[in-house]
Amino acid sequence: MSDDVWKRDEVQSPCIKVCVIHPQSRLCTGCLRSIDEISTWNIMSADERRAVLAELPSRQGLVARRRGGRARTRSQE
Repeated sequence: MSDDVWKRDEVQSPCIKVCVIHPQSRLCTGCLRSIDEISTWNIMSADERRAVLAELPSRQGLVARRRGGRARTRSQE
């Protein structure tokens, strides 16, 4: 039996399983996609997925890492 059946030529999701929506940018802090992009990923064409992936690096500055808890306390010392 061949494993070729399980190989697909698909554009994989950029999800890294850190699913938190940033309150100001409305982007996922893990993969940088919008809620609409996340919810429609399965029905997007390969070209649409590639377009989203190409745009993700430019979004990195839109999601500022929140510094709360111990990290925040230490920065104030």
